[in-house]
Amino acid sequence: MSPNLYHLARLLAPGSDRSLGRVAGDLASAGVPVFPCAPGQKRPLTARGFHDATTDPAQIKEWWARWPDANLGLPTGAVSGVVVVDVDIREHVDGRESMRRALDAGRAGVPVFTVVSPSGGRHGYYPATPGVVQRSSQTSAGVDFRGDGGYIVIPPSHTDAGSYRLATVRRGAASGIDSDALRDFLDPRPALRPRAADRGMAQSEPGVVVSRLAAWVAGLSEGERNRGLFWAACRAAEHDITPTTAVDVLGAAATVAGLGPREIATTVRSAYRTAHPTTSTAPKPTEPAAASPVRVPVGAGWGLA
Repeated sequence: MSPNLYHLARLLAPGSDRSLGRVAGDLASAGVPVFPCAPGQKRPLTARGFHDATTDPAQIKEWWARWPDANLGLPTGAVSGVVVVDVDIREHVDGRESMRRALDAGRAGVPVFTVVSPSGGRHGYYPATPGVVQRSSQTSAGVDFRGDGGYIVIPPSHTDAGSYRLATVRRGAASGIDSDALRDFLDPRPALRPRAADRGMAQSEPGVVVSRLAAWVAGLSEGERNRGLFWAACRAAEHDITPTTAVDVLGAAATVAGLGPREIATTVRSAYRTAHPTTSTAPKPTEPAAASPVRVPVGAGWGLA
């Protein structure tokens, strides 16, 4: 589903009689699935966590009657139609500076709205891209992505450090975000290191190149499979290997690594669009060109201090 994020922002705005249970019920009535988290914490209270999220008003009423102080959890990705960029402030890294760089480089646009977390970080809310798998991921730059397979705690939830609260709301049309491009910009994957006998890969036959890439993809572990396949597919595109060959050969390797057919096809298509932006293998949403950075002043949209 794809909810109206401006309406979602209104439901999360502070106001009278905005108890946790009341907000949960209002969200469910608006078609936004939610689930309870432990009071003052991020830990889910139900056995299956975010997989238990629902819009069933009876279930919502039962949960918050049982746990009236439960925090609100929102599953991210296709299930809710919402994805979130989580800008964190950690001991050795400040995600705000990383996000400024991404904004300045045109790797992210202004979110529909932002939420301030109890730790002082920012959550930027964007519409999920229909038909595209956008996996949750983490970077070492203090900026994480909450998409398919993840969730976010939302206002008016709170912890001992403070409350989650709506901070900014954008004016104008909502636009999505390329989570792969953002992640690769903030946490670039090092170049594939060929063996000594394999040096000069750039001059190798396409079949040799794709075979080496496939062997590397097959050895990827959980947590780096999508990103690794994307990187390998970009290298294949750069060597003029056809998308069909990339899907067949790299796809077989990615299957060994544990990815499904839909994820594989989507990731390879995304990589080829990135490597050859003037050639599209499928329709895609209109987005800013990488060569024309969107410069967002500090304090506008994201409200970064």
